Amino acid sequence: MVGNRAAVFVVFGLNGAVYGTWAPRVPALAERLHAAPGSLGLALLGASIGMVIAASMSGHLVERFGARAAIVASTLLSCVILPFVGAAGSVVALGFVMFGLGASVGALDVSMNIAAVGVERRAGRAIMPVFHAGFSFGGLIGSAAAGLAASQHWSPLRHFVVAAVVILVALLIVLPGLPRSAPRAEQTRPAARVAPIRRPVLWLLAAIALCSAVAEGASSDWSALLLVTVQHVDQAAAALAFSGFSLTMALTRLGGAWVQNRFGATRTLVAGAALAGLGLVVAAVVPVAGFAYAGFGLAGAGLAASFPIALGLAGAAGKRDDDSGGEREIAFVTTIAYSGFLAGPPVIGGLAQLTTLSVSFIVVGFLAALIAPAAVGAGRARHREVTAATAAS
Repeated sequence: MVGNRAAVFVVFGLNGAVYGTWAPRVPALAERLHAAPGSLGLALLGASIGMVIAASMSGHLVERFGARAAIVASTLLSCVILPFVGAAGSVVALGFVMFGLGASVGALDVSMNIAAVGVERRAGRAIMPVFHAGFSFGGLIGSAAAGLAASQHWSPLRHFVVAAVVILVALLIVLPGLPRSAPRAEQTRPAARVAPIRRPVLWLLAAIALCSAVAEGASSDWSALLLVTVQHVDQAAAALAFSGFSLTMALTRLGGAWVQNRFGATRTLVAGAALAGLGLVVAAVVPVAGFAYAGFGLAGAGLAASFPIALGLAGAAGKRDDDSGGEREIAFVTTIAYSGFLAGPPVIGGLAQLTTLSVSFIVVGFLAALIAPAAVGAGRARHREVTAATAAS
């Protein structure tokens, strides 16, 4: 039977594969629907809105039904909705379908991270970055398959049906290995818990995830345009910038757990913030294509650990005496991070309109660097909470 760690790793990969499946086929969807860029952008915004709403609710649902049930339900929902993305007959219909797909992905994101925190607790050492490497590799595999489907002139509908079946089969294979959790009534819970919104440590961890999300979203949505307009490379070569970013992120995440265990979460986050900030600024200001590619590669490596470590620490901040807990805390941090994916691209685009795209990326580099002070602050806030709890007991 597949073990807990392998099963959760695969689920992360399946989530990444969902995104990697539909995102590269957006041009084909736009062509089929004769959609203008503005209306298409509004339709795709539905996915981000669905993700934010679902993430904000998922913590309570996982607390009630368990991460395993939430993973299965949200993955099945993604498999059902994905073909409808390819079958949408209008831009309005696409917007509604993308909202549903975003909601399913958002619920899966929270539930799989909660499951990963549980596996990490049982392992007794940091392994969250490795799980997030699964997401990165899933996205790479999904996007590669999307490229193959496009080259074979598959319609989005045909492609998405096949992808949904493959994802469903993979889920069924790893289903026995997904960790089980006790029903809520059987868990030992304190009489009162501090709401996440009232805990400074969670706001600081959310700031880390938010800055990471904005920087990752900027690299995804704007890196190719930066190389075309600033370095004057052709579109095909410019697309490789995000490929390099994604690849270095995936590979760094494989070793991120070792780095975190060796040097600690705070030092890992600070070093990563410095790398990411430097890489993004270099990509923005040095008018040489080679430096831009290297800059985005550095950014991918620097941001690799930010999101997984922030969620791992959020889960630790919600840990209870019976080794359960963390559902609401992870959902809180994830919801705020998703707002970065929601607001980041239009804000960056607006700033570029007022100034230049290079200036926008300098600002994004500054935001990535802010992960460092937020990490230091989160460590101190957590220490104060532990000290206060010890004194109270």
